[in-house]
Amino acid sequence: MIDLATPLAGMQKVEASLNRTAARLATAVDPAADAVDLSTEAVAMLSAKTAFQANANVLRTEVELSRNLIDMLG
Repeated sequence: MIDLATPLAGMQKVEASLNRTAARLATAVDPAADAVDLSTEAVAMLSAKTAFQANANVLRTEVELSRNLIDMLG
């Protein structure tokens, strides 16, 4: 059987990364907070987007393969 846990775990990891980035960006408006490097945060967000898309594609492919297998067997 196809394991959907791997891409789902990857998506959860990306979600956590985006939440951390959002929290850092939220502190950027606070002058008392340490300076936030916006370019670093933008790169982190783009990397997270790419990782999420890759995991979504893996998940989509696994679901499609499962459907095809079920169709062949049934």
